[in-house]
Amino acid sequence: MRIIVDAMGGDHAPESAVWGGALAAKEFGEEVVLVGRPEPIAEILKAKGMTEQPGLHIVPASDLVDMHDDPATVLRRKPDSSMAVAFKLLKSGEGDALVSAGNTGALLTGATLFGGRIKGIRRGALAPVMPCAGGQVMLCDAGANTECTAEMLLQFAFLGSLYAEKISGVHNPRVGLVNNGTEDTKGDPLRREAYALLKKAGDAGRLNFVGNVEGSMVPLGACDIAVCDGYSGNVMLKTIEGVAKFMAGQIKGVFTRNLATKMGYLACKKGMDEFRGLFDQDRVGGAPFLGIAKPVIKAHGSSGEIAVMNAVRQAIAYTKSGMIDAVRENIAYMTVSESEG
Repeated sequence: MRIIVDAMGGDHAPESAVWGGALAAKEFGEEVVLVGRPEPIAEILKAKGMTEQPGLHIVPASDLVDMHDDPATVLRRKPDSSMAVAFKLLKSGEGDALVSAGNTGALLTGATLFGGRIKGIRRGALAPVMPCAGGQVMLCDAGANTECTAEMLLQFAFLGSLYAEKISGVHNPRVGLVNNGTEDTKGDPLRREAYALLKKAGDAGRLNFVGNVEGSMVPLGACDIAVCDGYSGNVMLKTIEGVAKFMAGQIKGVFTRNLATKMGYLACKKGMDEFRGLFDQDRVGGAPFLGIAKPVIKAHGSSGEIAVMNAVRQAIAYTKSGMIDAVRENIAYMTVSESEG
Protein backbone atom coordinates (compact mmCIF):
# COMPACT_ATOMS: atom_id res chain seq x y z
CA MET A 1 0.00 0.00 0.00
CA ARG A 2 1.19 3.53 -0.80
CA ILE A 3 0.11 6.58 1.18
CA ILE A 4 0.81 9.99 -0.37
CA VAL A 5 1.75 12.79 2.04
CA ASP A 6 1.64 16.46 1.05
CA ALA A 7 5.01 17.36 2.55
CA MET A 8 4.55 21.12 2.14
CA GLY A 9 1.06 21.41 3.67
CA GLY A 10 0.42 22.71 7.19
CA ASP A 11 1.65 25.31 9.65
CA HIS A 12 4.75 23.29 10.56
CA ALA A 13 5.61 21.92 7.13
CA PRO A 14 7.80 20.55 5.83
CA GLU A 15 9.35 19.35 9.13
CA SER A 16 6.22 17.83 10.67
CA ALA A 17 4.92 16.29 7.43
CA VAL A 18 8.29 14.80 6.43
CA TRP A 19 9.18 13.46 9.85
CA GLY A 20 5.63 12.22 10.44
CA GLY A 21 5.59 10.46 7.09
CA ALA A 22 8.95 8.83 7.78
CA LEU A 23 7.80 7.68 11.22
CA ALA A 24 4.67 6.20 9.62
CA ALA A 25 6.73 4.23 7.08
CA LYS A 26 8.85 2.86 9.93
CA GLU A 27 5.97 2.17 12.30
CA PHE A 28 3.35 0.72 9.95
CA GLY A 29 5.49 -0.98 7.30
CA GLU A 30 3.65 0.61 4.35
CA GLU A 31 5.11 2.77 1.59
CA VAL A 32 4.92 6.53 2.08
CA VAL A 33 5.39 9.04 -0.75
CA LEU A 34 6.53 12.51 0.34
CA VAL A 35 5.56 15.14 -2.23
CA GLY A 36 7.33 18.50 -2.13
CA ARG A 37 10.65 20.28 -2.57
CA PRO A 38 13.33 17.57 -2.58
CA GLU A 39 16.14 19.57 -0.95
CA PRO A 40 14.45 20.46 2.35
CA ILE A 41 12.82 17.01 2.49
CA ALA A 42 16.22 15.35 2.13
CA GLU A 43 17.76 17.65 4.75
CA ILE A 44 15.04 16.82 7.29
CA LEU A 45 15.38 13.08 6.69
CA LYS A 46 19.15 13.35 7.09
CA ALA A 47 18.81 15.31 10.33
CA LYS A 48 16.42 12.64 11.68
CA GLY A 49 18.63 9.76 10.54
CA MET A 50 15.97 8.41 8.20
CA THR A 51 17.56 8.75 4.78
CA GLU A 52 17.70 4.95 4.43
CA GLN A 53 14.18 4.28 5.73
CA PRO A 54 12.67 1.46 3.60
CA GLY A 55 9.42 2.26 1.83
CA LEU A 56 9.98 6.02 1.84
CA HIS A 57 9.90 7.87 -1.50
CA ILE A 58 10.22 11.50 -2.58
CA VAL A 59 8.28 12.97 -5.53
CA PRO A 60 9.35 16.53 -6.43
CA ALA A 61 6.97 19.49 -6.49
CA SER A 62 8.39 23.00 -6.74
CA ASP A 63 5.43 25.01 -5.40
CA LEU A 64 3.00 24.89 -2.49
CA VAL A 65 -0.57 25.83 -1.57
CA ASP A 66 -0.81 28.23 1.35
CA MET A 67 -3.76 29.16 3.56
CA HIS A 68 -4.42 32.40 1.66
CA ASP A 69 -4.81 30.82 -1.78
CA ASP A 70 -8.27 30.63 -3.36
CA PRO A 71 -9.41 27.02 -2.79
CA ALA A 72 -11.48 26.92 -5.97
CA THR A 73 -8.67 27.84 -8.36
CA VAL A 74 -5.33 27.25 -6.66
CA LEU A 75 -4.77 23.69 -7.92
CA ARG A 76 -5.25 24.91 -11.49
CA ARG A 77 -3.09 28.00 -10.96
CA LYS A 78 -0.38 26.05 -9.16
CA PRO A 79 -0.15 22.73 -11.04
CA ASP A 80 3.29 21.98 -9.59
CA SER A 81 2.27 22.60 -5.99
CA SER A 82 2.77 19.68 -3.62
CA MET A 83 -0.99 19.28 -3.15
CA ALA A 84 -1.73 19.29 -6.90
CA VAL A 85 1.05 16.79 -7.64
CA ALA A 86 -0.13 14.60 -4.76
CA PHE A 87 -3.65 14.53 -6.18
CA LYS A 88 -2.34 13.66 -9.65
CA LEU A 89 -0.53 10.68 -8.13
CA LEU A 90 -3.73 9.62 -6.37
CA LYS A 91 -5.79 9.93 -9.54
CA SER A 92 -3.29 7.94 -11.63
CA GLY A 93 -3.25 5.10 -9.11
CA GLU A 94 0.32 5.73 -7.92
CA GLY A 95 -0.98 5.96 -4.37
CA ASP A 96 -3.90 4.46 -2.44
CA ALA A 97 -4.71 7.40 -0.15
CA LEU A 98 -3.66 11.00 0.47
CA VAL A 99 -2.84 12.90 3.67
CA SER A 100 -2.45 16.68 3.92
CA ALA A 101 -2.47 19.32 6.66
CA GLY A 102 -2.86 22.04 4.04
CA ASN A 103 -5.64 24.39 2.95
CA THR A 104 -8.95 22.64 3.75
CA GLY A 105 -10.92 24.20 0.89
CA ALA A 106 -8.26 23.35 -1.67
CA LEU A 107 -8.07 19.81 -0.31
CA LEU A 108 -11.83 19.36 -0.71
CA THR A 109 -11.67 20.77 -4.24
CA GLY A 110 -8.84 18.38 -5.10
CA ALA A 111 -10.58 15.43 -3.49
CA THR A 112 -13.70 16.12 -5.57
CA LEU A 113 -11.89 16.81 -8.86
CA PHE A 114 -9.11 14.21 -8.66
CA GLY A 115 -10.49 11.61 -6.27
CA GLY A 116 -14.05 11.98 -7.50
CA ARG A 117 -17.25 11.52 -5.52
CA ILE A 118 -18.70 8.05 -5.20
CA LYS A 119 -21.48 7.76 -7.78
CA GLY A 120 -24.72 9.02 -6.26
CA ILE A 121 -23.08 11.05 -3.48
CA ARG A 122 -24.05 14.72 -3.79
CA ARG A 123 -21.22 16.26 -1.73
CA GLY A 124 -18.19 15.05 0.16
CA ALA A 125 -18.32 15.72 3.91
CA LEU A 126 -15.58 16.57 6.39
CA ALA A 127 -16.06 14.31 9.39
CA PRO A 128 -13.84 14.94 12.44
CA VAL A 129 -14.29 13.16 15.74
CA MET A 130 -14.20 14.83 19.14
CA PRO A 131 -14.34 13.50 22.69
CA CYS A 132 -17.69 13.13 24.42
CA ALA A 133 -19.06 11.41 27.49
CA GLY A 134 -18.45 7.70 27.02
CA GLY A 135 -16.17 7.95 24.00
CA GLN A 136 -16.17 9.93 20.77
CA VAL A 137 -18.70 11.58 18.50
CA MET A 138 -18.28 12.27 14.78
CA LEU A 139 -19.54 15.55 13.32
CA CYS A 140 -20.73 15.15 9.74
CA ASP A 141 -20.44 17.65 8.09
CA ALA A 142 -18.05 20.01 9.90
CA GLY A 143 -17.16 22.57 7.26
CA ALA A 144 -17.17 21.25 3.71
CA ASN A 145 -20.73 22.32 2.79
CA THR A 146 -22.23 25.48 4.25
CA GLU A 147 -25.48 25.03 2.31
CA CYS A 148 -27.11 21.61 2.28
CA THR A 149 -30.22 19.79 1.14
CA ALA A 150 -32.13 17.23 3.20
CA GLU A 151 -30.81 14.49 0.93
CA MET A 152 -27.25 15.58 1.68
CA LEU A 153 -27.92 15.34 5.43
CA LEU A 154 -29.34 11.85 4.88
CA GLN A 155 -26.17 10.89 3.04
CA PHE A 156 -23.98 12.37 5.78
CA ALA A 157 -25.82 10.15 8.27
CA PHE A 158 -25.12 7.01 6.23
CA LEU A 159 -21.51 8.00 5.56
CA GLY A 160 -20.80 8.69 9.21
CA SER A 161 -22.57 5.52 10.34
CA LEU A 162 -20.65 3.33 7.90
CA TYR A 163 -17.34 4.95 8.89
CA ALA A 164 -18.06 4.39 12.60
CA GLU A 165 -18.80 0.73 11.93
CA LYS A 166 -15.97 0.00 9.49
CA ILE A 167 -13.11 2.05 10.95
CA SER A 168 -14.02 2.84 14.56
CA GLY A 169 -15.64 -0.51 15.31
CA VAL A 170 -18.84 1.02 16.73
CA HIS A 171 -21.72 -1.47 16.61
CA ASN A 172 -25.00 -0.01 15.39
CA PRO A 173 -23.88 3.63 15.81
CA ARG A 174 -26.51 6.11 17.02
CA VAL A 175 -27.28 8.89 14.54
CA GLY A 176 -28.63 12.21 15.78
CA LEU A 177 -29.74 15.26 13.81
CA VAL A 178 -28.36 18.47 15.37
CA ASN A 179 -31.33 20.79 15.89
CA ASN A 180 -32.64 23.54 18.17
CA GLY A 181 -34.87 21.12 20.07
CA THR A 182 -35.55 17.41 20.42
CA GLU A 183 -39.19 17.48 19.24
CA ASP A 184 -39.80 16.22 15.71
CA THR A 185 -41.54 19.51 14.83
CA LYS A 186 -38.50 21.66 15.71
CA GLY A 187 -36.13 23.32 13.29
CA ASP A 188 -36.20 25.11 9.96
CA PRO A 189 -37.62 23.47 6.80
CA LEU A 190 -34.27 21.81 6.05
CA ARG A 191 -34.08 20.15 9.46
CA ARG A 192 -37.73 19.06 9.40
CA GLU A 193 -37.37 17.53 5.94
CA ALA A 194 -34.13 15.82 6.94
CA TYR A 195 -35.78 14.47 10.09
CA ALA A 196 -38.48 12.80 7.99
CA LEU A 197 -35.89 11.14 5.73
CA LEU A 198 -33.76 9.98 8.66
CA LYS A 199 -36.77 8.62 10.54
CA LYS A 200 -37.84 6.68 7.47
CA ALA A 201 -34.35 5.17 7.19
CA GLY A 202 -34.43 4.40 10.89
CA ASP A 203 -37.86 2.75 10.73
CA ALA A 204 -36.60 0.60 7.85
CA GLY A 205 -33.63 -0.54 9.96
CA ARG A 206 -31.07 1.16 7.71
CA LEU A 207 -29.86 3.59 10.39
CA ASN A 208 -29.99 3.72 14.17
CA PHE A 209 -31.64 7.14 14.18
CA VAL A 210 -32.17 8.51 17.70
CA GLY A 211 -33.92 11.72 16.65
CA ASN A 212 -33.04 15.38 17.11
CA VAL A 213 -30.20 16.30 19.47
CA GLU A 214 -29.50 19.76 20.82
CA GLY A 215 -25.98 21.16 20.67
CA SER A 216 -25.53 20.74 24.41
CA MET A 217 -26.36 17.03 24.14
CA VAL A 218 -23.61 16.23 21.62
CA PRO A 219 -20.63 16.45 24.06
CA LEU A 220 -22.70 14.54 26.62
CA GLY A 221 -22.77 11.46 24.38
CA ALA A 222 -26.32 11.62 23.02
CA CYS A 223 -25.21 10.12 19.70
CA ASP A 224 -22.23 8.61 17.89
CA ILE A 225 -22.84 10.56 14.66
CA ALA A 226 -24.00 14.18 14.86
CA VAL A 227 -25.49 15.12 11.48
CA CYS A 228 -25.39 18.80 10.56
CA ASP A 229 -24.75 21.16 7.69
CA GLY A 230 -21.14 22.31 7.36
CA TYR A 231 -21.82 25.78 8.71
CA SER A 232 -23.41 24.74 12.01
CA GLY A 233 -21.05 21.76 12.33
CA ASN A 234 -17.98 23.94 12.00
CA VAL A 235 -19.35 26.48 14.49
CA MET A 236 -20.07 23.67 16.95
CA LEU A 237 -16.60 22.16 16.52
CA LYS A 238 -14.78 25.47 17.00
CA THR A 239 -16.99 26.43 19.96
CA ILE A 240 -16.31 23.16 21.76
CA GLU A 241 -12.57 23.47 21.06
CA GLY A 242 -12.61 27.02 22.44
CA VAL A 243 -14.56 26.06 25.56
CA ALA A 244 -12.15 23.17 26.18
CA LYS A 245 -9.15 25.50 26.00
CA PHE A 246 -10.88 28.03 28.24
CA MET A 247 -11.71 25.39 30.84
CA ALA A 248 -8.18 23.98 30.76
CA GLY A 249 -6.79 27.47 31.34
CA GLN A 250 -9.19 28.12 34.20
CA ILE A 251 -8.34 24.81 35.87
CA LYS A 252 -4.63 25.52 35.52
CA GLY A 253 -5.21 28.92 37.15
CA VAL A 254 -6.93 27.27 40.11
CA PHE A 255 -4.09 24.80 40.65
CA THR A 256 -1.30 27.40 40.37
CA ARG A 257 -2.89 29.93 42.72
CA ASN A 258 -0.69 29.16 45.74
CA LEU A 259 1.53 26.50 47.29
CA ALA A 260 -1.40 24.52 48.69
CA THR A 261 -3.17 24.31 45.33
CA LYS A 262 0.10 23.33 43.62
CA MET A 263 0.41 20.45 46.08
CA GLY A 264 -3.16 19.51 45.22
CA TYR A 265 -2.25 19.49 41.54
CA LEU A 266 0.55 16.99 42.18
CA ALA A 267 -1.97 14.70 43.87
CA CYS A 268 -4.26 14.64 40.83
CA LYS A 269 -1.68 15.16 38.05
CA LYS A 270 -2.43 11.77 36.45
CA GLY A 271 -6.11 12.65 36.13
CA MET A 272 -5.31 16.08 34.71
CA ASP A 273 -2.97 14.56 32.13
CA GLU A 274 -5.75 12.17 31.09
CA PHE A 275 -8.15 15.13 30.80
CA ARG A 276 -5.75 17.00 28.51
CA GLY A 277 -5.26 13.82 26.50
CA LEU A 278 -8.95 13.80 25.59
CA PHE A 279 -8.36 16.90 23.47
CA ASP A 280 -5.01 15.84 22.03
CA GLN A 281 -5.40 16.26 18.26
CA ASP A 282 -2.20 14.30 17.66
CA ARG A 283 -3.85 11.08 18.84
CA VAL A 284 -6.65 11.30 16.27
CA GLY A 285 -4.51 12.25 13.29
CA GLY A 286 -7.07 13.87 11.02
CA ALA A 287 -10.56 13.96 9.59
CA PRO A 288 -11.66 12.00 6.52
CA PHE A 289 -13.49 13.45 3.55
CA LEU A 290 -16.38 11.00 3.37
CA GLY A 291 -18.12 10.27 0.09
CA ILE A 292 -14.94 10.59 -1.98
CA ALA A 293 -14.01 7.59 -4.14
CA LYS A 294 -10.44 7.50 -2.79
CA PRO A 295 -9.37 8.03 0.84
CA VAL A 296 -8.35 11.62 1.60
CA ILE A 297 -7.45 12.57 5.18
CA LYS A 298 -7.29 16.19 6.35
CA ALA A 299 -4.78 16.58 9.17
CA HIS A 300 -5.13 19.66 11.40
CA GLY A 301 -3.23 22.68 10.11
CA SER A 302 -1.12 22.81 13.26
CA SER A 303 -0.27 19.10 13.15
CA GLY A 304 3.06 17.94 14.50
CA GLU A 305 4.89 14.82 13.37
CA ILE A 306 2.88 12.49 15.63
CA ALA A 307 -0.39 13.84 14.24
CA VAL A 308 0.83 13.31 10.67
CA MET A 309 1.98 9.78 11.53
CA ASN A 310 -1.46 9.02 12.96
CA ALA A 311 -3.17 10.59 9.94
CA VAL A 312 -1.23 8.10 7.80
CA ARG A 313 -2.36 5.32 10.14
CA GLN A 314 -5.93 6.54 9.65
CA ALA A 315 -5.47 6.53 5.85
CA ILE A 316 -4.18 2.95 5.97
CA ALA A 317 -7.15 1.83 8.06
CA TYR A 318 -9.58 3.62 5.73
CA THR A 319 -8.06 1.99 2.66
CA LYS A 320 -8.25 -1.50 4.17
CA SER A 321 -11.72 -1.11 5.69
CA GLY A 322 -13.93 -1.63 2.66
CA MET A 323 -15.72 1.62 3.55
CA ILE A 324 -15.94 2.90 -0.02
CA ASP A 325 -17.40 -0.39 -1.31
CA ALA A 326 -19.91 -0.32 1.56
CA VAL A 327 -21.08 3.15 0.48
CA ARG A 328 -21.56 1.93 -3.09
CA GLU A 329 -23.56 -1.05 -1.84
CA ASN A 330 -25.88 1.21 0.18
CA ILE A 331 -26.20 4.12 -2.24
CA ALA A 332 -29.77 3.17 -3.18
CA TYR A 333 -30.88 3.92 0.38
CA MET A 334 -29.04 7.24 0.39
CA THR A 335 -30.81 8.93 -2.50
CA VAL A 336 -34.18 10.66 -2.61
CA SER A 337 -36.62 10.15 -5.46
CA GLU A 338 -38.39 13.12 -7.04
CA SER A 339 -41.66 12.07 -5.39
CA GLU A 340 -39.98 12.10 -1.96
CA GLY A 341 -38.19 15.40 -2.60
